[in-house]
Amino acid sequence: MIQIDEITFEVDKPVWPDFLNHRPADSHKGNYGHALLVAGSYGKMGAAVLAARACLRSGVGLLTVHVPAKGVDIIQTAVPEAMVSIDSNDTHWTRQFRPDDLARYDAIAVGPGLGTNCTEALDTLLSSACGKPLVLDADALNMLVNITEKESRLGIQGHLAPTILTPHAKEFERLFGTYKSPEERQDAQRMISRQSGCAIVYKGNRTQTTGSKGEMYINTTGNPGMATAGSGDVLTGVILAILAQNKETQLDAAMCASLGVWIHGKSGDLAHKKLSECGIVASDIIDFLPKATI
Repeated sequence: MIQIDEITFEVDKPVWPDFLNHRPADSHKGNYGHALLVAGSYGKMGAAVLAARACLRSGVGLLTVHVPAKGVDIIQTAVPEAMVSIDSNDTHWTRQFRPDDLARYDAIAVGPGLGTNCTEALDTLLSSACGKPLVLDADALNMLVNITEKESRLGIQGHLAPTILTPHAKEFERLFGTYKSPEERQDAQRMISRQSGCAIVYKGNRTQTTGSKGEMYINTTGNPGMATAGSGDVLTGVILAILAQNKETQLDAAMCASLGVWIHGKSGDLAHKKLSECGIVASDIIDFLPKATI
């Protein structure tokens, strides 16, 4: 990493944990974490597929995907390596996960393709997931806006376990308001991370990740070809896999997030070398993930 000032770093190469490609010969899938991905709704199952495939390609040992009943055939066909948790509702997430339901998982991600009519289920999960590493993305962020005392909820979760929010510009505005300049927004992002304990990944060109001490990590990988549908879902899967494998807490939330962002961007750069910039799709980013982690 290149240090810009006391609390700002440019990530030319992230901190590389032992669990990425330094696996003991006698290890087994249980050593690499069991992740839960809550994703997908009727007509948006592609997001769940992309996030699930990215998670598996990023080294997680076990993955369970919670999907609506009508999404089961899709996820089991498209991602045969994943286990499936089936919601009682045909079209969207309604199951209210309790602490006992989550005990088996090492990390949880919520959001890709959910739609925004699952606020009650999200609220219950936030209450139940305290102490579990957590990623909130996409529609989970959009629903978070409507949860009473969301700042308190995030603060409790963020100070108990690695917790990562991954908003793009519009999602950040919905959650935290608008700011007059990039500098003002960056200052606010640092402050929110300090107060909540959550890492915030502000997605875009040179994605900026802030941590609980107000530190900021500026990413250096990626290219405009990654501005394509599903790219963010892939990132969620990558970060989820890193959190699940990080069981020994080698990295804090911001370091996990910045590592995931770097790998995601590196994979996009490898895809760019083989394909045209305008021709990259999210699945291409997944295909190059194994090479991005070498």
